[in-house]
Amino acid sequence: MIRLAKVSEEAGYSHIWVGDSHLIWREAYVNMAAMALNTTKVKLGTGVTNPLTRHPSVVGSAYATLEEYAPGRMIVGIGLGDSSVETMGMKPAKLSYFETTIGQLRDLLDGKEVQLETGKIHVLHPCQRKVPIYIAASGPKMLELCGRIADGVIVLVGVADEYIEHAKEKVAAGAKLAGRKLTDIQLVLWVPCAVSENTSAKDAVKAHVARVVAHPLPYVLDPNEQKVLADIRKTYDYYHHMDQQANHAEVIPDWLVDKFAIAGTADECRRQIERIKKTGIQQIAIIPYSPPGGSREDTIRGFAKAMN
Repeated sequence: MIRLAKVSEEAGYSHIWVGDSHLIWREAYVNMAAMALNTTKVKLGTGVTNPLTRHPSVVGSAYATLEEYAPGRMIVGIGLGDSSVETMGMKPAKLSYFETTIGQLRDLLDGKEVQLETGKIHVLHPCQRKVPIYIAASGPKMLELCGRIADGVIVLVGVADEYIEHAKEKVAAGAKLAGRKLTDIQLVLWVPCAVSENTSAKDAVKAHVARVVAHPLPYVLDPNEQKVLADIRKTYDYYHHMDQQANHAEVIPDWLVDKFAIAGTADECRRQIERIKKTGIQQIAIIPYSPPGGSREDTIRGFAKAMN
């Protein structure tokens, strides 16, 4: 992870998002500390944590500590909980509970006192500067909530223009309810990605595409997509979440990959990027996958090349 962080910073990436799913991946906050101490300017955030396996007081303390290592470079990335809670036999957080915990987290980061059922708490080492909170969202209600309370939205809806537009409409509606504008909120498009000049990059991202399609979405899937979704639900295994070799990858056709991922040669990826730039998305955050014979480092460098 340290190596990939250095490669990403050298390649010109502005942000690195570190997955938090403690049973299937290495510990996120340990990795973030190592990355922070081995880079100089790239911003770091969880992609994403949650308020169930990580109590808001734990997240607040962790980020306050990380902020001391890398002042001005930390972003809280948080969501309802996906593989991290599903592998525990739990369910994602309810929206009302989630909204409450975000308020608690903001106060703890700012050094304020928070009232819990068990009593009042505060962090003795709060952040010395504001740490933005970006919320991951795919479903319509969650996107609207983001519009009301988030500094940024990590959008997980696919890459097709109409999919992105549906998501933006929901975020904008939430922002309006809170007296905000869509332009007040940073929009990060979360995208599985593979870049290769020699082998099929599409196959490398199919496991991740399966998970995105299975999320609640702010639009209705067409009949062909619905059929694929039914097959995904029959085969999905959270202990193989985002595993390229997972069985659920086999049910994803190539035509669906183009709607939910950036995968192909550098030129093909460049065309996708140019199109997405016109949608109003401020940042494309890739989940790098390695095509056969390649590596995640190849995809990181290939995507950076396609961006330029």
